[in-house]
Amino acid sequence: MLGLSSVKPGSDGHWTVSQISCHSDLVTDMDFSPFDDSLLGTCSGDETVKLWRLCDPELEQPSEPELTLHPGQGKLELLLFHPTSSGLLAVGATKSLLIWDTSRQDAPLAALEQHSDQLQSLSWKQDGSLLASTCKDKMLRVFDPRAQLTPVQSAKSLQNNKDSRILWAKDDLLLTTGFDMMRCREARLWDSRKLSSSVTSLSLGSSSGMLIPLLDDDTGLLILAGMGDTVVDCYEVSPFEPFLSQVSHCLTDISTRGVAMVPKLALDVMSCEVMRLLQLCDSCIVPISYQVPRKHTGQEFHADLYPDTVGTTPAMSADEWWQGGNKQVEKVSLHPDKRPKASPASRMPAKKEQASRGSKEDPARGCSTSSSPLTTPSSSSAAPSRSPSSTSGLSSGFLPSPSPSQSAKAIQNLLGPTSKFRHIQGSVTHRDTHITNLRGLNLTTPGECDGFCVNSKRVAVPLAISGGQIAIFERSQPGRLPDSDLPTIQNSVNVVDLCWDPFDTRCLAVAGDDAKIRLWQVPEGGLSETLTEPEIILQGHLEKIYSIKFHPLASGLLVSSSYDLTVRMWNVETGEQVKLLTGHQDQVFCMAWSPDGKLLASVCKDGKVRIYDPRKSTTPVQEGPGPDGHRGARVVWVCDGRYLLVSGFDSCSERMLYLYSADSLSSGIISSTSVDISPSTLIPFYDPDTSLVILTAKGDTRVLIYEVIPEDPYFVECSSFSSSEPHKGLAFLPKSECNVREVEVAAGLMLTKTAIEPVVFRVPRVKKEFFQDDVYPDTAVCWEAALTSSAWLSGSNGQHRKISLKPDDMTPVSEAPKEAPVRKYMPSSFYLEEKTDEQKKEELLSAMVAKLGNMDEPLPQESFQGVDEDEWAKYLVQVIVMGVQVVGRAFARALQQEFAASQAAAQARSRAGQQSAAASSITGMSLQEAQQILNVSALNPEEIQKSYEHLFKVNDKSVGGSFYLQSKVVRAKERLEEELSIQKTDETQKNTET
Repeated sequence: MLGLSSVKPGSDGHWTVSQISCHSDLVTDMDFSPFDDSLLGTCSGDETVKLWRLCDPELEQPSEPELTLHPGQGKLELLLFHPTSSGLLAVGATKSLLIWDTSRQDAPLAALEQHSDQLQSLSWKQDGSLLASTCKDKMLRVFDPRAQLTPVQSAKSLQNNKDSRILWAKDDLLLTTGFDMMRCREARLWDSRKLSSSVTSLSLGSSSGMLIPLLDDDTGLLILAGMGDTVVDCYEVSPFEPFLSQVSHCLTDISTRGVAMVPKLALDVMSCEVMRLLQLCDSCIVPISYQVPRKHTGQEFHADLYPDTVGTTPAMSADEWWQGGNKQVEKVSLHPDKRPKASPASRMPAKKEQASRGSKEDPARGCSTSSSPLTTPSSSSAAPSRSPSSTSGLSSGFLPSPSPSQSAKAIQNLLGPTSKFRHIQGSVTHRDTHITNLRGLNLTTPGECDGFCVNSKRVAVPLAISGGQIAIFERSQPGRLPDSDLPTIQNSVNVVDLCWDPFDTRCLAVAGDDAKIRLWQVPEGGLSETLTEPEIILQGHLEKIYSIKFHPLASGLLVSSSYDLTVRMWNVETGEQVKLLTGHQDQVFCMAWSPDGKLLASVCKDGKVRIYDPRKSTTPVQEGPGPDGHRGARVVWVCDGRYLLVSGFDSCSERMLYLYSADSLSSGIISSTSVDISPSTLIPFYDPDTSLVILTAKGDTRVLIYEVIPEDPYFVECSSFSSSEPHKGLAFLPKSECNVREVEVAAGLMLTKTAIEPVVFRVPRVKKEFFQDDVYPDTAVCWEAALTSSAWLSGSNGQHRKISLKPDDMTPVSEAPKEAPVRKYMPSSFYLEEKTDEQKKEELLSAMVAKLGNMDEPLPQESFQGVDEDEWAKYLVQVIVMGVQVVGRAFARALQQEFAASQAAAQARSRAGQQSAAASSITGMSLQEAQQILNVSALNPEEIQKSYEHLFKVNDKSVGGSFYLQSKVVRAKERLEEELSIQKTDETQKNTET
């Protein structure tokens, strides 16, 4: 069963979805003919290919196909029309690849060499000469079906046999999307003439959803959208480095189940719409429009945005192509007045929604965009995208009859709160601050462990070495580590979890798989020898430990969870167990202390979220429903302890964020938002000063950022940060480590395979010379204990003192002097005032001189002294450009001198000869003015010509000159030539009279 709808609404303003029952088995692929919008090809597990002549969705669809093919190769997986020839199809069975001429139904034109495993994707080259395929055997193959049945190029190039896609890019480049050996999604660019190695590659996170690539052949813009993702990325493909450069990053509100591009002829070109995507979701199709901001939008056609595109008339028949023809489809203009007249077929539906699940269909294989800078796209879904830079939208939606609740949500999101952190920028600091050459990292720590831990002075990293060894690195000593063995902490058993004491930068707690917790004291200055004896051992759990957490306010208190389904609290100063909490029915995923240190929250595999008050009860004081998924979860307190944020999975294994009220867990989730599909649990870090929650997972490349607010919509999405390679963990430092002069709101360390890299998150601000007191409220001194463990256990409560992060030499931005308003427009009298010709001429000459540069300032080359040899090439180019500037400045001086002289000579013009005066009137330039421009004193033809050629060349527009100055030079030469002609005539007359 297929669902069909048109791109544009019907006569009643609504979209109609009709259905067509086309196969007896699952529809595996489909494709519209590039030359007939009403011709749809489908293939299925019933081993048939069918061509359907569709009607308008408002009418009844045909019950029988126009043509049925029976390849007889088993289940059919792929179907693709030829880009230049009519009636030509590429059909992929499980391992077979066939070329069919629909006018000859008995047998295929060619049966290409069988693949050794299942076919995954096909793509015709734009000129129709070659056909490329990807296969589960990790091979890339390029066929020339008319020359030979075997591949003309093949190589084992893919790194993973999971699903892949292939597209022909510019020239001889091929683009593939798939997975690497670590099962991270990637996109690679290949030279089809050399498939042994890729030209470039992109790593796009560890999500399990397939990446759908869509390419605009005219501009080289590439769209990458992942199944299950809420992100659509746009890249520009170039045949030169950097090959793939990102253009935009669009955040959507609904997870993607498929994506297509609307044909160019359907775009609103008068509104500067250069691309429109259709995002297929669970219950709707959402259009995403890309528009270029231009003046006179809606009034003029901007030809530079729309190159001629491929038309809808086939270049040849299938038989002509098979006989060796290589004709190309004629291109057409997108100008509304020059477009080809639409035939009835072209008004038929051009896009479709597949109702059956599990299909491999890429809803479209071509798109239309522009290489001009784009505004970040916005979707017109029921809940508009909260992308940080969403500025343009569609003039109409695509959702059929949105419900009142959807309309209310749309209005609420449009008028609701926006985050001042929406443009937050994450970046990795300079390589000089990295700790590199890490070896032997333990990459298999349990999911409840963050992977490593940091404090303001040190980093602790578990190693994959027998004996549960832990490396300790001093943050004050970055650089490359030696290849020799380093002193470590010998924990004796495998490390399950570890964390630093928040009030003692030397104390490290390590939980082992022997159900014991060991506390180690790192010497001041770092490890100089291997530590083998812990300061104290905490034992009492009956089975392996899940996780450990220090109390945020009281010194010497530690809580741990275990496979014995208990949570135990320890006094690390005495080594005694002080509390035993029960009530969990399964694995404890995570624990979190409330900001005031009174309560302890936990999320469990039994599907429950619990809150304990350890000093009052050993059982939960509150309990509520947790995430549906059982793959892992994390919990953190937000909004001053009023809410609990839980990151987990839903029943479809999609990563989700859930918000609970800490006062009423039993009432369930008050808000949730979907993130993406990925197997790793998101680890949240919450900053109470800014209410930002930063999330990432082990193995991800993307760091997500949300602002959590105590009102609807609760989650305000901000810009995300992507790393160049998958990281193994991300841990954050105290707020005191942030550089407030650069408006850093969070700072952390990112663990990769071979390095520890500092990462900072900055808020872009204009007046960074002032202290941004709206971003930096007084922060808690979380590195100092507020009370002792005995005081807390006896019932006392405390809170951290707070300090300002403002440096003494900075002024708060709230106290910055107010700038006087600048008038944007001049008063109307300025424009209405009538100016004399002399005033206009003076203003024109002043503008010319200002453009050529300040004559009084020294030239840049005058400051050049010693120049390194490796910079000669750069300075040589500067010297050439500056030489032109010198000539231009000399010319500007001449113009100013000429202007002064022309005023002095104005009184003498009445005494000039009648013929010379007439010439001056005709050319609009006096003799003296022309001589000053060409810098000649005598009327010598050779000198005039030489000066003219030099000044004309110097002021050529191609070398930075001015067309206006060139015209002045030409007019000056014409005036002097006219004067020479007058003098020659006078001399002739005198000679005749004599």
